[in-house]
Amino acid sequence: MVNMFKIWLDKSAAFLYYLNMFKQKKAKTRARSEETRRQILTMALDTFRRRGMEVATMREIAKSAGVALGAAYYYFPSKEAIVLAYYDSVQAEHLARVKMQLAGASYDLPERLRIVFHTKLDILNGDRRLLGTLFRYTGQPEHPLSVLGSGTRKNREESMAVFALALEGEDLPEDVRTVLPAALWAMHLGILLYFIYDDSLNQERTRRLCDGLLQLLARALPLLNFPMLKPVRSSLLALLREAGLFAEPANSVLGPVGPQEVQS
Repeated sequence: MVNMFKIWLDKSAAFLYYLNMFKQKKAKTRARSEETRRQILTMALDTFRRRGMEVATMREIAKSAGVALGAAYYYFPSKEAIVLAYYDSVQAEHLARVKMQLAGASYDLPERLRIVFHTKLDILNGDRRLLGTLFRYTGQPEHPLSVLGSGTRKNREESMAVFALALEGEDLPEDVRTVLPAALWAMHLGILLYFIYDDSLNQERTRRLCDGLLQLLARALPLLNFPMLKPVRSSLLALLREAGLFAEPANSVLGPVGPQEVQS
């Protein structure tokens, strides 16, 4: 009986050993895979910035990343997939930076909004040429990279959630709090368009324009609390929803800007 127990212990120890080895190998494989993906993405964006997205090829990207063409296509089936990954990385960095700057601080609304807008400009400062290419797709809602299309809906909603962070703690009517993140997101698109063409030193004109607009917005918001404006607010929100420009998700007050998909 004792010998059988020892045999069982030995087998159990061997099983746990090989299981642990398998997990370590799997973790290393996953880490190598993630590193390869990051390398391809980094080199692809570098190529897009130097030569332009439309001129660059997947073969050129694979060569610069030091991987086989098949490997590049494995991680990114197209150049559009690379740009969507870029959108995701920009959004993740924007959220992280804004959270870090707002954490534990006591800023007024204009300063919180300024942090959100200026942080986005800081992140995109070296990508004005690339943004110029990507903005061309705005008028093509069926294009997967259009900022108003269904392919970028998740990015829009996540971006609006960042703008909503700046509104936390503000005394706003609920309907205004619902639609304002979408309005701020739309405003930031206009600022980014100006940013692309701004040839002033460090794009200071864009930053001054941004600050001025945010100051005006902060001054105007208290006026929306007047009861007589409630019917106007309700009519505006209903109009936006009817036009398909704004929708309130079931579990969130933040909705996408852009034509909504028709459900069959």
